[in-house]
Amino acid sequence: MPFLRSVGVTLEMIKWEHSVFALPFALTGAMLAAHGWPSASKLLWIIVCMVAARSAAMAFNRWADAELDAANPRTRMRAIPAGMLTRSFAAGFTVFMSAVFLLGAAELNRLTLILSPLVLVILFFYSWTKRFTRWSHLFLGLALGLAPSGAWIAVRGSLDPRILVLTAAVLFWVAGFDVLYACQDEAHDRSTGLLSVPATLGTGTAFLVARAMHLIMLALLVWLVALFHLGGFAIAGIVAVAALLLWEHLLVSPRDLSRLNAAFFTMNGVISVIFFVFVAADLLVRKG
Repeated sequence: MPFLRSVGVTLEMIKWEHSVFALPFALTGAMLAAHGWPSASKLLWIIVCMVAARSAAMAFNRWADAELDAANPRTRMRAIPAGMLTRSFAAGFTVFMSAVFLLGAAELNRLTLILSPLVLVILFFYSWTKRFTRWSHLFLGLALGLAPSGAWIAVRGSLDPRILVLTAAVLFWVAGFDVLYACQDEAHDRSTGLLSVPATLGTGTAFLVARAMHLIMLALLVWLVALFHLGGFAIAGIVAVAALLLWEHLLVSPRDLSRLNAAFFTMNGVISVIFFVFVAADLLVRKG
């Protein structure tokens, strides 16, 4: 029972279920690279790399932010501040999952292995950005946005500039909803000197910034469809994403953040899956 409890606490610490945010975009990148389904072995190692890299990044974030989390009423019951896990455990877990990521990268191809340390540096660097820039949200977006480009390299062994458009789309999508999520810590961040768009510009302006970022994301998805000459299914996917983003922004307002968790967790998970399903259908129908 203690072992199972520790496993449960660890999974809660890294929020493993939120892998659904970036994984569908990684699979989209892989399918665009392969013009359909990649081989089973490629898919397996891409998923291993995605889950391992994200788990390492989350554990490192909890290690780096342990004191900050303890000072914030919203986060003080996270595993490390609450005493359920130690910082040394989080550090060890980070090292272990980083090793799994490097192993997965080595199984894919030479270029993924060469670039894998740089990926880890970017993932870990995000945890420090809120200490010196209000635009830490963009660094988080970049961390998740690496997924489709990394998956493309995993399949092709090289980088096509076109896939960077999908990376940019994911960057602005993630940054937009992270700006909204940070609104709940506006007062705390301002009082402790932490930087974010809400803490420096106010919640009202933060909502405008988030909406602008999501409009940029939609424009980039349209560009992506044009670059890869995708068809009606992919276009329908963008329409669905736009509708879900609109609903996400209607769920919350600067005066009412009570449904923020639904907007942040549920809607964004659905958005990534929906876009992948429509692009995958487009590719498979055209190939068939």
